[in-house]
Amino acid sequence: MEARSQLRHRPFPDVGADPCGPSKITITQRFRAALRCVVMMLMTRSEAWDILCEFTKSDSLRRHALAVEACVVAYARKLGEDEEKWSVTALLHDFDWEIHPDLPDHPTKGEPILAERGVPEDIRRAILSHADFTGVPRVTPLEKTLFACDELAGFLTACSYVKPGRSIAEVEVDSVRRKMKDKGFARQVNRDDIRHGAEELGIPLEQHIAFCIEAMRARAGELGLAGTGQTAG
Repeated sequence: MEARSQLRHRPFPDVGADPCGPSKITITQRFRAALRCVVMMLMTRSEAWDILCEFTKSDSLRRHALAVEACVVAYARKLGEDEEKWSVTALLHDFDWEIHPDLPDHPTKGEPILAERGVPEDIRRAILSHADFTGVPRVTPLEKTLFACDELAGFLTACSYVKPGRSIAEVEVDSVRRKMKDKGFARQVNRDDIRHGAEELGIPLEQHIAFCIEAMRARAGELGLAGTGQTAG
């Protein structure tokens, strides 16, 4: 990642907005300009985390981002996708919630901020698509996975907190399904989004829940879900 970060910030001569268009620039300049376009599309997890922490001061919101990341990256690994790209998307999906707490400001007003910070367009599109009211359809596996994991990660966290040991290790699929029927429990979580998310992935809901439970268990410490008497990472 260090070499990748250094590459992103290497200076290039200004050769115009379209390095592939007609001009009298040299081949070397054209190559450097094209390479600049490529490196501008890269963003590391560390850079995404810095952006999240800059705009999000709440520990609970940061942990929610980490919980969604755990689920999304687990799917990326399963599907053979770019884990770092999916990690960046998950970490940033609610980065502007504290400054744009009202809908539809979030995430629509956050997207230009991410563009200014160099976040690639496909990641910004995935973030916009996780809210139905933006009108951005979910087409790619990344877009569908982010949507499917967002509400569920929050619900699994809530399920963990009411267990005797306050641990994700105590959460089972059957208990999650029962809690989903309890309208008074974690009422801020949209059950329809959880169901529709699994449908868009083409996965049975029980299988999706089980997969995300395992993903969050693997990172229980940093999510604050390791249980009472254990220190979160």
